[in-house]
Amino acid sequence: MRRFLSLSSGLLAASLAKATSSSYENNLAYSSPSRRHPSLGVPLSHVVKRQAELFTPEEVEFTHGIASGDPYEDSVILWTRLAPTEDSVASEFVPEGVVPVYDGTEGAVPETKAACVEWRIATDEELNNVVDQGRGYTTSDVDYTVKVKKIEAIDVTSDADGVQFEAKGLQPFTTYYYQFNVCDSDKVSLVGRTRTLPARSQKVPRDVNFAVYSCSNYPEGYFNAYANTARKDTIDYVLHLGDYIYEYQDSSHLRTPQPDRETYTLYDYRRRLGTYRTDEDLLTLHSIYPFITVWDDHEVADNSWKNGSHNSEGDVFLKRKEAAVRAYFEWMPLRQVDMDDTLRIWRNFSIGNLADLMMLDTRHYARDLTVVGGIIGIGPGGNIGDVEDVVDDPSRTLMGFNQEAWFYDQLSQSSERGARWRLVGTQVVFSHIGLGIFNNRPFNRDQWDGYLANRDRIYQHLADHSINNTIILAGDSHASWVSDLAWINRRDYNKDTGAGSFGVEFAGTAVSSHSVLGRNFPNFLSKLLSKWLVSANPELQWQDLYYRGYFELSVGYEEVNARFFGIPDPYKRKNDDEILLAEFKVYSGENRLARSPTVGGGVAKAGALKNGKVVSP
Repeated sequence: MRRFLSLSSGLLAASLAKATSSSYENNLAYSSPSRRHPSLGVPLSHVVKRQAELFTPEEVEFTHGIASGDPYEDSVILWTRLAPTEDSVASEFVPEGVVPVYDGTEGAVPETKAACVEWRIATDEELNNVVDQGRGYTTSDVDYTVKVKKIEAIDVTSDADGVQFEAKGLQPFTTYYYQFNVCDSDKVSLVGRTRTLPARSQKVPRDVNFAVYSCSNYPEGYFNAYANTARKDTIDYVLHLGDYIYEYQDSSHLRTPQPDRETYTLYDYRRRLGTYRTDEDLLTLHSIYPFITVWDDHEVADNSWKNGSHNSEGDVFLKRKEAAVRAYFEWMPLRQVDMDDTLRIWRNFSIGNLADLMMLDTRHYARDLTVVGGIIGIGPGGNIGDVEDVVDDPSRTLMGFNQEAWFYDQLSQSSERGARWRLVGTQVVFSHIGLGIFNNRPFNRDQWDGYLANRDRIYQHLADHSINNTIILAGDSHASWVSDLAWINRRDYNKDTGAGSFGVEFAGTAVSSHSVLGRNFPNFLSKLLSKWLVSANPELQWQDLYYRGYFELSVGYEEVNARFFGIPDPYKRKNDDEILLAEFKVYSGENRLARSPTVGGGVAKAGALKNGKVVSP
């Protein structure tokens, strides 16, 4: 079965050493998250030289489940963690230059043992029809996570990185099953399920279905929204638009994340990610669907921008961000983006000729000054005045000009190649949201409303190139918003018919993070505020402030369907209850929310609906 078993002992040793070195070199977890920052990678010369022996199967466990992500038409990232302890590696430093990789606290020394892991991927759940398999290694340097970047011809040369493998040569739009085991033993992980994307030029045979999430706060509430999607088993892929974790200390609610302090160091972020990945509902969702993720601010720090956050700035913040990005790269089933750029996570996915999905980074890549301190920049330490002074400055950008240029190219290329839809994942709400007072001034400059020229440039590109069927997906706000993409005051727009719109935005609420109005704000008052917001903003068609939850997006050639689900009381108990709050359609070529049967005489069960009615669930 293993080709190397027939080699002589001397040749075997040489072959094994070469294979081991090769497997480390190809291990994605040891790489830098950015090719412009190679110092953020792990120096493999240190790792290979000090490796003395392997952990025995009895010494290690699959501590945090399994996961898959970033699917392509012929490959997908597989992830696991094989470690001697559930705790993370107590390093305080991001790898840098030739400094010892494991430069820990309180005299900690690097663990010299490595964990050996094998994996296989098959077309059947019993794993009888294996289409790819491999072997790799992981060490304390990457917190025992595994990500394999390249699969060689011989098992022993396969890659591992705390366990994230890239299985290549798979068939498009196909379901696969996978499992890990400790090398040469019967200690195995759970069997996972994943799915590749349709081939880029393929006509997709059916609708493609997503569950869309953001803002999953471990101490504030249970992850019932994750559990319900896993229970129903009706989607193909998970989109997570950020705030997958929260960085601050919070021991006042349901659950206490570790470490029990605000996160600053590499250990802190690793341990916080590890805490979240002990949640059974999140583990289950990861095990059966591939995730496509981007980060928002809380993966690093609240209200982050390129040079700071609410409570850190300058070199302190930059080192903090490097640590957070390193840990995120290790723990998430995420590819290293091919293009050479700074800490880049923005990337695209082609879903047959049905759609192109563009996942943006509107938070960390190059965001100019945002509101920090107090509440949306108001209060002690707030800087709302500084932001207001530059809010419409043409040189101001939420995305960074490199990402802007890439985004415009992606939109144009997608339209030119004839993809039916352009799906855009962004962290923060894109549409204008005003309070209806002071000339309907926006109330949250941390969203696209704080970067007016950048938003105008996007609208201008859509107009200049006649780009249709654009759907923006957003999170961050802990509330639900459905809007036409209306360029108010720049292009005529009819709020009743939707004429003049460029597309539609679906912005979802939080998995568990409390509403901007607080955890106990009564629903009847929430509805009154939602009604005020809908009446004050012509493009806003539906809004709800009360429910936590998620939405499902079904994408077909003729229409896109969005279904918003609310979770009753995730702050107190685990349950599988949910309410279909509202359902919306966008028909191909119309570039606006359909007015019938959902909006304009339609029905919702929460919040406020323009030209429709709201009934109690």
